[in-house]
Amino acid sequence: MQPVTKRIEVAGRQVSLETGRVAEQASGAVVIQQGDTVVLSTCVMSKEPRPGIDFFPLTCDYEEKLYAAGKIPGGFIRREGRPTEAAVLASRLTDRPLRPLFPDGFRLDVQVVSTVLSVDQENDPTILSINGASAALTISEIPFQGPIGAVRMGHLDGRLVVNPPMSRMEESRLDLVVAGTEDAILMVEAGARGVTEDEVVEALDLAHEQIRVFCQAQRGLRDEIGKPKIDFAPPQFPEELGRAVEEYLGPRLDAAVYNADKASRESDVDALKAEMLAALGEDIAEPEQMDVLKKLFDKKVKDRVRQRVIEEGVRTDGRGLKDIRSITVEVGVLPRTHGSAIFTRGQTQALTIATLGSMSDQQKLDGLGLEEFKRYMHHYNFPSFSVGEARPLRGPGRREIGHGALAERALVPVIPSTEEFPYTIRMVSEILSSNGSTSMASVCGSTLALMDAGVPITAPVAGIAMGLVTREGRHAILTDIQGVEDALGDMDFKVAGTRDGITALQMDIKINGLTREIMAQALAQAREARLFVLDRMLGVIPEPRREMSAYAPRITTIQINPDKIRDVIGPGGKVIRKIIEETGVEIDVEDDGRVYIASVNQDGARRAIDWIKGLTDEVEVGRVYRGKVVRIMPFGAFVEVLPNQDGLVHISQLTDHRVDKVEDVVNLGDEIVVKAVEIDDKGRLNLSRKAALDELSERGEPIEEKIDQDAIAAALAAGPPPPREGGFGGGRDRGGRDRRN
Repeated sequence: MQPVTKRIEVAGRQVSLETGRVAEQASGAVVIQQGDTVVLSTCVMSKEPRPGIDFFPLTCDYEEKLYAAGKIPGGFIRREGRPTEAAVLASRLTDRPLRPLFPDGFRLDVQVVSTVLSVDQENDPTILSINGASAALTISEIPFQGPIGAVRMGHLDGRLVVNPPMSRMEESRLDLVVAGTEDAILMVEAGARGVTEDEVVEALDLAHEQIRVFCQAQRGLRDEIGKPKIDFAPPQFPEELGRAVEEYLGPRLDAAVYNADKASRESDVDALKAEMLAALGEDIAEPEQMDVLKKLFDKKVKDRVRQRVIEEGVRTDGRGLKDIRSITVEVGVLPRTHGSAIFTRGQTQALTIATLGSMSDQQKLDGLGLEEFKRYMHHYNFPSFSVGEARPLRGPGRREIGHGALAERALVPVIPSTEEFPYTIRMVSEILSSNGSTSMASVCGSTLALMDAGVPITAPVAGIAMGLVTREGRHAILTDIQGVEDALGDMDFKVAGTRDGITALQMDIKINGLTREIMAQALAQAREARLFVLDRMLGVIPEPRREMSAYAPRITTIQINPDKIRDVIGPGGKVIRKIIEETGVEIDVEDDGRVYIASVNQDGARRAIDWIKGLTDEVEVGRVYRGKVVRIMPFGAFVEVLPNQDGLVHISQLTDHRVDKVEDVVNLGDEIVVKAVEIDDKGRLNLSRKAALDELSERGEPIEEKIDQDAIAAALAAGPPPPREGGFGGGRDRGGRDRRN
């Protein structure tokens, strides 16, 4: 097969899709390139379905190869291991818009792998992965009902930008990934800095125009080189069985399904299902017919729930379409943590804990991106007891990583800067009970825990999950969906934000796309709900606490001359280790001279600060110091005002009257006040005790000195010194230089 290439222009930059040159044994393989970013997307399909599978086994993997960015992996084995968090999120972004476009009932395994081969840090490989995966499926024999396209939207320099450079995304008010077909939008994922609903809708419109360009290119590739799709027809159910199920269920179905308590509803529905199978299964000999009955039962439940939502506006727990479940809020629930909160909405409950650490606790990122460290982290845990199940506890899966990343994205815009709040922040959401929208409960719980910890967030954030039911050309948007509405509905649309705007979005659908009008309506309805939830939260804790927990570290930031960093570190880190060992603090030193001192013990922190200042401070002309006399010369006294920094107090500057000898006023080891009056052109420091005494007297401040009066009295009794050679001011300074006037 000869290579075939399609080239398109998206936002003024060229994108190429090539097939037929590599990976010929895959069902479909496409190399997609923009700039110097290159991604290979492949897809394969199993020949037979796995036994007992009642779902579509689609797997999407995003493989980050560090050679793509010219990096060698860290760790002992020096090769790629488990996927990074960024790779997991990219896998989910690839999976979510593809999944709805496979036929109902399709059960063959499909695996999509996107391998990043080269990355230029300007063109996003994640977006290329989604488009490349769709192109590979489109030209393959797999019954994919695409193609789809995807773009990333930014907001730079006051305008919307399609596929903005990765290096500028830190500046962007909006980071919006949109995927869809030529006709409708399938997936939305966004982080934002308070954008409005209208701005989001405008960005979606612009994104959809570019999505059509990607779809048309893939259709052209398929027309030229695509394989015929395999024949697949969704399973058909016997009409007589369908009628039998409907007649048996009748009013029994509503009695079982319509219950506000999740556990009771599930128990009643399971019991009704078992009763129906027992009643209708007596005359059915074939085992596979029992599976048909089960599927017909599930279909009938789904149809009935959707019918009542559309025709009557009634939900399974009795709420109206816009009603929000009861909300309770608690803060400060754990005594030793730095901040904690429990947010409960209906039967969904999240316990979120805030932990504050020093800047050295930042997470180091080992991936293809430009970002190297992360100081705000959100981790989401979903134990089995939260849904009343028993299963082994394992590490976080893709769902947990995705939900944690969504909650993190929602709060990042309101986290204070390092300069304002020099802490590393870790949030952990423990889902204690789940009945829909646990990620948005995590967002609300995180806001509360941050405020309980005394983190000065710029604005509180709340989140809500919206649903959609469509039927026979009509639709209904549901506010605050519960688990059954997520499972049986057509959309899970999560919206988080402040009073002023949106900070995070995530939308997944099970139908072939959404119109602009439905999206706008869902966003407007979500805003009403978000403001309601915010009011309930702020009724409990209206602002961040003024004082942090006694168990949280206090971090002090001091600025030193970057040239003095070596004095703080010392040879081989000897000095900084000694400071840490003797004071019990944590110290982080930045290249620009910022030094962070973290300690729960404030006495230790003060000692460390004084120690570092002593090592790095420079004498300031015009400032009064309290120093120690370290050397006596006939012409004056040398006083150490800072560690290893001393200056000369000339004999004429010791006091306001004539002094015959220095020892008449001060002696070695005395502590006196001095004022820095000059640093001469040779870098020598000149001090004046007389000027310091005058200034302190004028300001009415106490004069604290430690002078050995007995030694002075003895010097006075010894009489005046012999005449000095060379006249007044003779002698030599520390460097042996003549100081005669």
